[in-house]
Amino acid sequence: MFIGIDVHKRYSQIAVLDQNGEIVEEVRVENANLDDFAQQYAGSKAALEATSNYYHIHDTLSEYLDVTVANPGKLKLISDSDKKTDRVDAKQFARMVRLGSIPESYVPTDEVRQARALVRGRQKLVENRTEYANKIHSLLSDHGITQEMKPLSVKEREFLQELSLPAPWDALLESYLEFIQTLTEQIESLEAEIEERAGSLKETQLLMTIPGVSYFMALTIYAELGEINRFDRAKEVVSYVGLNPIIRESGDSRFEGSISKRGSGRVRWLLVQASYSAVHTCEDEYLSRFYNRLARKKNSKTAIVATVHTCEDEYLSRFYNRLARKKNSKTAIVATARKLLVSMYHMLDREEVYGPPGVSA
Repeated sequence: MFIGIDVHKRYSQIAVLDQNGEIVEEVRVENANLDDFAQQYAGSKAALEATSNYYHIHDTLSEYLDVTVANPGKLKLISDSDKKTDRVDAKQFARMVRLGSIPESYVPTDEVRQARALVRGRQKLVENRTEYANKIHSLLSDHGITQEMKPLSVKEREFLQELSLPAPWDALLESYLEFIQTLTEQIESLEAEIEERAGSLKETQLLMTIPGVSYFMALTIYAELGEINRFDRAKEVVSYVGLNPIIRESGDSRFEGSISKRGSGRVRWLLVQASYSAVHTCEDEYLSRFYNRLARKKNSKTAIVATVHTCEDEYLSRFYNRLARKKNSKTAIVATARKLLVSMYHMLDREEVYGPPGVSA
């Protein structure tokens, strides 16, 4: 049998097809009872979408069924349908299973799931704390207090606690400060667990041999990439993270645009930060040489470049060089992040510490 499962928070809509593509059964099942349904069709092939709560359902069904998790970003056939209901989606899943055309999504191991829960949980707490810090800035601004404050600083929180504001804003300020204090304690507790987890995994231990890569950064990259052996080559990892350039070809023309930005924005941001650290703080010779070569590169094809370099107009030259450095540095740091990611892939694939030419790990 071929089974399509449209998962919701408390229930799943299910369609079952036979080998001829005929509908055998359409049923709505409570998620708590999915194991009973799976036993009924043990050995069959099934597919469900990678929704927020699919881990538990996947694990439950996998005891009896051959389960494929579908990549939601590639399910255009379903998302573009004019008629979209639970029953339609479930039947479409079942048909795709029968045809072998499910765009498969990676299902992380328990170890990777635990790492993801830790780093994503910390990130959420940090975002919540920043939200309350912004509320404090807004509250102070409403009362004409323009002095720059940093509510995340212990010293400045103590100052804010002594600040006299009229009711009810004094109570609001006190409440916001308490939230920030509580969130800070929770973040510190999670960071201790993240540090311990990063120190216990061989993958993160390898990543932390890169200058400037912290335990949090290492565990985040490990958590978001998952098992490295699921990638056949470095280009696949680069594309997965979204650091690959978008390429357009038509006839004899070829154009490379900005990066695709698919995948985890969190990982891209961390890789850029790690690259800044490697180039400007740790002075990683390997990455610094690469970055500086790109950052110095000038685009001499435009007329303005010819004007600047030929006429030697001091005003235009200063303006051009400032823009060129700014644009080239942004492009260069993204390219450096991509190069760093490729190094990480080879380190994890070969189980080697960081050791490119000219660098002491």
